[in-house]
Amino acid sequence: MGGKPQHAAPPAAPDGAGQRVRIAAVALLGFASGLPLALSDGTLQAWLTVAGVDVERIGAFSLVGLPYALKFLWAPLLDRYQPGWPGRRRDWMLLTQLMLAALLFLVGTLDLASGALPLLALTALALATLSATQDIAIDAYRTEVLRERERGLGAAWGVTGYRLGMLLSGAGALLLADSLGFARVYQLMAGALLLGAFTSLVAPRVPVDCAPPRDLAEAVTAPLAEFFRRDAALPLLLLVFLYKLGDAFAGRLTTTFLLGPLGFSLTDVGTINKGLGLVAAVAGALFGARLMQRLGLYRALMLFAALQALTNLGFALLAQSAKSYPLMAAVVGLENLAGGMGTAAYLALLMSICARRYTATQFALLSAVASLGRVFAGPPAGWMVAHVGWAPFFLATFVLALPALLMLRWQRARIEALGRAEAEP
Repeated sequence: MGGKPQHAAPPAAPDGAGQRVRIAAVALLGFASGLPLALSDGTLQAWLTVAGVDVERIGAFSLVGLPYALKFLWAPLLDRYQPGWPGRRRDWMLLTQLMLAALLFLVGTLDLASGALPLLALTALALATLSATQDIAIDAYRTEVLRERERGLGAAWGVTGYRLGMLLSGAGALLLADSLGFARVYQLMAGALLLGAFTSLVAPRVPVDCAPPRDLAEAVTAPLAEFFRRDAALPLLLLVFLYKLGDAFAGRLTTTFLLGPLGFSLTDVGTINKGLGLVAAVAGALFGARLMQRLGLYRALMLFAALQALTNLGFALLAQSAKSYPLMAAVVGLENLAGGMGTAAYLALLMSICARRYTATQFALLSAVASLGRVFAGPPAGWMVAHVGWAPFFLATFVLALPALLMLRWQRARIEALGRAEAEP
């Protein structure tokens, strides 16, 4: 078998109106996907801190995010079982979004001062599990509803919506909590998530061009069997792992680097690293998607991977320089711009690899492999900084980004074949 699974393609849209509707749906669903993440992580930690919960318990609460790393374990359920209304993939999206809204409202009724901490922990774990399940359904929907030539642009708008959702439930929630309190904020976020539920109701239907797995056993084993029968299975998995590895290492300690040895304030880091970084990442994703339409998938992946590697060197320069706001803004802006461009092409690659019959399971598996570098980069990154210093560490992240370029060159023919499918009418 070749590098791309064989399946029937959905019919082409008669004009640009259908594309605009699909892209808008993907963007709004990206917002719904990003919204719950901070509410079970950073915003929840802030609430616990303000409530006077001790640091050991706050640290233990971070374990509620484990479902995001394990979601591939139950992804086969979404391929096998389809409630049916309001349509394939939209059924699971709507179900999880309504349950998430109900849970967020429930969290808003809890009083941490009256011993509700164990119930909050269970609710937060359920929240993360439902959020991860929503991600499975939305990833599968995006992969199936977009025409192949739309995947780069769709990925970019999906990332944009996702980051805006995270911004609202992260920085936005903290600002609102100052005047309204955290309980009220969680209830407001429940209302905001209903936008995702409405989108699931009215979003374009996924073309049904293949039958779901016959039973759960097939849903678990067939996606793996189908994928590993391909000639390029292992090289593609290695490429998926390596493509963001340098970025993952550099990003794990960026906040510590800016606050610690460089001496920037929390306001500086929040405004420049988070604010400017968000704007640059969104701009990079949108610009990268447009550029990918002209360059094709392979050349876009190569160019964006090279830019991701090169912009890591900016942090090495920053480590060797005196405290400089213009230099910090330039380094952070360029790094996020390149990262956003790379993300758009990267998601297009993941969508191209998936077989339509097993989209939920295969995308969840690929995204799990992709997240390994981010999940496990922390301890070795800290060890490297402690033993060699900041500038050599960032030079090492540049080196860690180079194997992805070699893998892309090795797999050029297969990736170009995927790219030709992207360009087909």
